[in-house]
Amino acid sequence: MTGQELQQLLLDKWGRSYDIRLRRTPARIFVQIMWRYLEQASFPLDETEYRAHLAELARYLDGMGATAQVREAIRQTRRRPRVGRAVSIPIELGERASEWLVEPDSPS
Repeated sequence: MTGQELQQLLLDKWGRSYDIRLRRTPARIFVQIMWRYLEQASFPLDETEYRAHLAELARYLDGMGATAQVREAIRQTRRRPRVGRAVSIPIELGERASEWLVEPDSPS
């Protein structure tokens, strides 16, 4: 998946180019579709910066093997981003989880 394909997926689903973030917790990684979007006057990125951000995010998703999960989750969800509430998509990393998640150090 490319950043442009990711943006088109958002436009097809919700009609807006929403901001997307990766959020890592100790046990999982989530893709969060935020409530701010490129077409807003107050959006902090210009179009070039936004596209670069999505391209980088798409590379991470490809590296994790999560593009199909994200694509399907966006298509299937009934939720939509709204002020103060992102749409969170948990990423199932399976056997590769140790590559992306750092386990806390055990106390000495």
